[in-house]
Amino acid sequence: MNMQALLKQAQNMQKDMLKAKEEIDNTIFTGESSLVQVEVKGNKEIKSVKINVTEAIQEDEIEMLEDMIMVAINSALKKIDDMTEEKMGKFNNIPGLF
Repeated sequence: MNMQALLKQAQNMQKDMLKAKEEIDNTIFTGESSLVQVEVKGNKEIKSVKINVTEAIQEDEIEMLEDMIMVAINSALKKIDDMTEEKMGKFNNIPGLF
């Protein structure tokens, strides 16, 4: 394979990587626990936090609600990491591309 073809292949791969990263960054991931739903963009920017309250939350339930928010956020962040690995993992074995 000549050097020019190799360079073109690397440039095409770089474009594919940037496209995949942009797709991930613009995807909204939803994480949920029993009372909380969060939406997080692929760049890990939190877009919304929704509390699904069926009854008024008592003061002693605040700690539980905080834990549920944490679980929901971590769930959304895990989905981002999973999609990033799925879409970007194929590029990990290419040294010097970035």
